Amino acid sequence: MTPAGAACAQTQPITSACIDAAELPLERIYASEQSRAQQLLFTQPHHSTVVAWTWAEAMKEVRQIAAWLKAQNWPPGSPIVILSRNSAWWLMADFAIWMAGHVSVPFFPAASGATLTSLFSHCQPVACFLGVYDQPLPFADESFRDMTWLHFPNAQASHTPAGSAAWDNIIRTQQPLTGQPTRSALDVATIIYTSGTTGQPKGAMHSFQGLSLMGKSMRPALGASPADGDRILSYLPLAHIAERAIVEMNALFVPLEIYFIDNQETFLQDLERSRATLFFSVPRLYIRFQQKVFEKMPEQKLRRLLAFPLIGRIVRRKITQRLGLDCTRLVAGGGAATPQEIIRWYRALGLNFVEGYGMTETGITHVPLPGQYRLGYVGHASPYAETRISAEGEVQIAGPMNMLGYFRNADLTRAAFTADGFFRTGDHGEIDSAGRLRLSGRLKEEFKTAKGKFVVPDRIEKLLSLSTLFESTAIFGAGMTLPFALVVLVAGKRHECSDPQARAAVAAEIQAVLEHANTQLEHHEQLRFIAVTTEPWTVQNSFLTPTLKVRRAALDQHFSSHFAAWEARGQKVVWLED
Repeated sequence: MTPAGAACAQTQPITSACIDAAELPLERIYASEQSRAQQLLFTQPHHSTVVAWTWAEAMKEVRQIAAWLKAQNWPPGSPIVILSRNSAWWLMADFAIWMAGHVSVPFFPAASGATLTSLFSHCQPVACFLGVYDQPLPFADESFRDMTWLHFPNAQASHTPAGSAAWDNIIRTQQPLTGQPTRSALDVATIIYTSGTTGQPKGAMHSFQGLSLMGKSMRPALGASPADGDRILSYLPLAHIAERAIVEMNALFVPLEIYFIDNQETFLQDLERSRATLFFSVPRLYIRFQQKVFEKMPEQKLRRLLAFPLIGRIVRRKITQRLGLDCTRLVAGGGAATPQEIIRWYRALGLNFVEGYGMTETGITHVPLPGQYRLGYVGHASPYAETRISAEGEVQIAGPMNMLGYFRNADLTRAAFTADGFFRTGDHGEIDSAGRLRLSGRLKEEFKTAKGKFVVPDRIEKLLSLSTLFESTAIFGAGMTLPFALVVLVAGKRHECSDPQARAAVAAEIQAVLEHANTQLEHHEQLRFIAVTTEPWTVQNSFLTPTLKVRRAALDQHFSSHFAAWEARGQKVVWLED
């Protein structure tokens, strides 16, 4: 079993630290332990109640877990997996792994059993922390037998192996680790696996320096915190680079209270409890929130009411309260480009909605500076992320926030970087005169029609996502006369379609959306038809990544044999079970 730290020596493109040692994650943790001892850090729903930790209380448990890990005498830099939904124990485990001299390797809790088994095999961890996660592991499998298992207090008994060390038992008996053990700036701190949008997940190795610079990069965009500090709800997977940077790293630099959700059903209740001043989400959820508002109040009526100053203020207040965002001073989008009309809608509600940009391999590299936000742009590059646009229009990034390399994959690492050390993002973009970056889709997702015309799916998908009919959309059509859309209806419309007469009415609505979208597209981009799937795209059926991005390749593999037949029907709306 090779320690993770040893694996990066062959591919590490960064050779010197560029940050003050006092700003590294462990040093920031110790500083907060002393200066913010009584400040609230975590609030966690647990067993029909709510548990809270101050910095002092959390660090006592962190030190006890770190001491237990240290006593196992694993080689320094050994990988230790965290497989759990977000929780206070998740972050405490991360701190403890670092203090004990090891590398944290988070896995997405919604990943399939097959994916998880593959990831365990690839990273070969010495141990794994288990919390709440979706697919049970085959603990009897030989590859798992030599691993040490630990479980959080909220872990499911059915998803936890016999003999697993209980967090609460360690806390009751273990003496805490003393002192302030530190790590080198260029040591591997964590291995973050990509969500697998384009295939098998890859493990991006990030240094302690890189993580710290991600937190520092966002400070200008966040602006001054309120007198009592900021509050944030952590619910997007901490296995993703954005949540690690926005939640975990920011908490080390500024007063930030971190709240967690119990489950998806209690989301709004948990958000209301947090009174979040900062809120981050992905486009899919922002669109869903908007659709929920329109279910209560039709879009046209809402627009009319907002036009009246007094009534508009009352309506805005009620909507933001219903969304749990009435205390929020900054709303941020990321993970994928948010349609501009969605951003306009939230900003019309009085919310300071902005977008940022980053990748698993680069960290959060672009954020809008206060007063310099431009609609459709993801902001200015961090001082630690040199950004350029290649001759092909690709966004390329260099700097100390970039990953050290892909874990145990030197060939992929070499292919990911240019000869002069810039990471190839695969995103198409441009930079305006003020230095702000605009993204316009993935280079690899562009395709040619039968007439040799290029189509950029991202642009068309954004148009369709504005409709309240669709839960998910994807554009296909390589080698076809014109592109087409593959869509999933929202749950309410799927239910309506069980009645043949109602289905005909929904088909008319879908055709109207198609015709409206085509008026805004170039001739070669116009949709020939919309194909409607009856099965939602989920993480479980592998059509969505754990970060809720569409797995275009998986959809193509599953449906492509039918594309020509759908086109041959000559219909504007194709129902897939027909």
